[in-house]
Amino acid sequence: MNLPINETETRILGALIEKELTTPEYYPLTLNSLTTACNQKSNRDPVMSLEESDVVRGLDRLRMKGFARQSGAGGRVPKYCHCLGETFAPPELAILAELLLRGPQTLGELRSRCERMTSFTDIAAVEESLRELEGFEQQLVVLLPRQPGQKEQRYAHLLSGEPQIAASERHLPAEAARVRVMAEDERVAALETEVAALREEVAALRSMVEEFRAQFE
Repeated sequence: MNLPINETETRILGALIEKELTTPEYYPLTLNSLTTACNQKSNRDPVMSLEESDVVRGLDRLRMKGFARQSGAGGRVPKYCHCLGETFAPPELAILAELLLRGPQTLGELRSRCERMTSFTDIAAVEESLRELEGFEQQLVVLLPRQPGQKEQRYAHLLSGEPQIAASERHLPAEAARVRVMAEDERVAALETEVAALREEVAALRSMVEEFRAQFE
């Protein structure tokens, strides 16, 4: 792996890992589905608005750095996948995805937020996976110093170099209404990804039907 990766590459890589673990039936991802995943409003910090051209450039850079590639699976539309599945198990991948998509987080946050991708039996299991990432030949995570106003230390990824320590107010507990809105946004984002994939499948089927008709004209 060739480090560091920039903000766009970080979002693309995190989205690829996340979707492999949460919606494997739609993975690898088409360019349209990947762009939608990158621009989700839920489970993202910060929220981004990438164009497909931005994602293409990011994919090209990730490919050269050994993080992503075009899938060799059959199909009428090019699809893309990450390359970390050959190196890390799902628990480590889930932690990386969360850190790539949402920035520094506590052990408790990582355990609860990774639940949609993989299950950790307890905090000790999260710590064990973090040690795997810390002890990798290229250290991939680091424990940040405790900041003023924070009760717990946070872990950050190192794929983009030394992390910028976020302002403490960004980690204040969310209000109950915000938690409900975030859950609703997550469900909507999952539906948007599914609809995008279904539209592409329908378009491919229409193309096949037209080709079939053309044989008899």
